[in-house]
Amino acid sequence: MTDVLIIGDTFRSPELRHEVPLGVPDPFVYLERDGARHVYVGSMEVDRIRGARGDLTVHPLEEVGIDELYAHDLGWLEIRLEWAARACAHAGLTRAAVPQTFPAGHLDRLRRAGIELTVDQALFDERRRIKAGPELDGIRRAQLAAEAGLTTGVALMRQAENGDGVLWLDGEPLTVERIKAAMRLVFAEHGCSAEEFIVAPGPQGAVGHEMGHGPIRFGEPVMFDLWPRDDASSCFADMTRTIVVGPVSDEVAGWHRVTKEALGAATALIRAGVDCRSVFDAACEVYEAAGYDTQRTKTAGEVLRHGFFHGLGHGVGLEVHEGPYMGLLPGGELVAGDVVTIEPGCYDPAVGGVRLEDLVLVTDDGCEVLTRFPYDLEA
Repeated sequence: MTDVLIIGDTFRSPELRHEVPLGVPDPFVYLERDGARHVYVGSMEVDRIRGARGDLTVHPLEEVGIDELYAHDLGWLEIRLEWAARACAHAGLTRAAVPQTFPAGHLDRLRRAGIELTVDQALFDERRRIKAGPELDGIRRAQLAAEAGLTTGVALMRQAENGDGVLWLDGEPLTVERIKAAMRLVFAEHGCSAEEFIVAPGPQGAVGHEMGHGPIRFGEPVMFDLWPRDDASSCFADMTRTIVVGPVSDEVAGWHRVTKEALGAATALIRAGVDCRSVFDAACEVYEAAGYDTQRTKTAGEVLRHGFFHGLGHGVGLEVHEGPYMGLLPGGELVAGDVVTIEPGCYDPAVGGVRLEDLVLVTDDGCEVLTRFPYDLEA
């Protein structure tokens, strides 16, 4: 059994939030020694963390001499390094795996104390890969919030009128900023938040993770890519739809048809035991048969700007982008309990793009599509 060590806070460390399912804003020590779980934390957080899960042994920092360190008139960073070293010694930790985000100062200090620390991100990724219980409940809540927010954004577009090629609402141009403000309120009403998300009109929709800005034009595709986070669990959802108010060009309609077909082909393959690369290949085959370029068909070194130029999907949980990944690189096999996105898209930088993204829960015999929002292109 591998001993593990995590130092951080649960807002910025998904590895730590998985083990201690509470919002704890200040850094603390979590470690496992011979299968026993220990937390070393300031006394004000002790009772909260003890109540979070019954298998945690929670130690106030007084147990490792925090008052003595205060008496030495040390700086706050030095105190943090020292009490972490004392915590490890108190638990008898001599070697441990740490995540790749392990703080460099602590890594240096603990290695000088003779503790053998090995960075093993794959270990921590595997520990939190299967979504169940409060984390899965949080993903479901975040997905409901995403769909409610999108409903609000699309409603604003539907209410708008064409004013010389630009959508107008209530006597002023309808902007991305106005739509996002309304959507953030809806996220909050559902107990979720989003620091940022994509509402990208026209050519902005073909520029990677361009978040979008400015007025929305009549007849141009608007890409909504939303990843609100559930406040209670800190888990994300992720979904994308593309919407047009006004006449839809044959080109954009064609992108939508082939993208929906690619989404369906990929979703049909999702189940435990399926190789991630094969799901990506299924989507590529649809685009290639329709005459579009993919990452499989481009020449080495070419920067692909048209067609389907990105991976198909990724895991979602305490991070919005986490394993497993479905793309060119080997991603291993899907397992029951994975929550993954399926997000094919087709783009032209002069026009924009169409992307459709569903969130799915992998099961032994298929998948549960968590996204319920319709695929309609026209608002």
